[in-house]
Amino acid sequence: MKITLILTLAALSYFRAAAQVSVELALEQEQFLPGETVQVAAKITNRSGQQLHLGADSTWLTFNVESADGFVVIKKSEVPVTGEFDLESSQLAIKRVDIEPYFGISKPGRYKITATLHLPNWNQSPTSEPKAFDVINGVPLWSQDFGVPAGTNAAPEVRKYSLEEANYLRAQLRLYVRVSDGSGAQVFQVTPLGMLVSFSQPEAQVDRTSRLHVLWQTGAQMFYYCLITPDGTVEKREIYDYFNSRPRLVVNGNGDVLVTGGVRRAAAGSLPVIQSPVPVPAQPKP
Repeated sequence: MKITLILTLAALSYFRAAAQVSVELALEQEQFLPGETVQVAAKITNRSGQQLHLGADSTWLTFNVESADGFVVIKKSEVPVTGEFDLESSQLAIKRVDIEPYFGISKPGRYKITATLHLPNWNQSPTSEPKAFDVINGVPLWSQDFGVPAGTNAAPEVRKYSLEEANYLRAQLRLYVRVSDGSGAQVFQVTPLGMLVSFSQPEAQVDRTSRLHVLWQTGAQMFYYCLITPDGTVEKREIYDYFNSRPRLVVNGNGDVLVTGGVRRAAAGSLPVIQSPVPVPAQPKP
């Protein structure tokens, strides 16, 4: 009887401890284009009164995605979460992951994601509340095929740049660049470039090195410029103001793409550092 009572108390103690470990999910946005990075922050709070050692195996934190529209979401593989750390009592840890490559969520619709924290020593697996998000189609604005060198004397790989706009939360227009294969079936990267005004007609030019230059209007007098590499990475961002003339993209005789007109704003890192004046030592009184 005494042994049974001790075991029961121990089990209750573990249950109460596990109940004080929770998982909460957060998203930076609630709408995504097909192929866009879906960054999820899993917030793990420890109120158990003891230290937790997490991240030792690949399944200590798992994710599941379901469709709110009734179709099956294919799980391609587990989301990588390895990386050991200790979480003290009364502390919160945040694990950030991109779930897009690991689930079949390219079809437009509404989805729900949950995360489960596995505590094998306690025989407990706290699960988060579902977090909903939408995958929406963008509106095509422009596209162009381009070649990526595949090696000496080899035929270049054909890829495609596409510009799309999406009405984020029915209040803000966002401009995106999509890099895909020539057919558009395989998407390599979908990158948000920024807000744009409804009357803006983005300018796009591909230079001689297959990089994409995009210039578009984001306000009454303000324009954004981005330089994108063939893998979809934004290499440069600049801001131009409409001053005396409107900023535009031009191609020179060497095939280089330049921004002419307007006035470029100085980047914060390019401003000179103003040193504080050295105080003059006080002169001794005569």
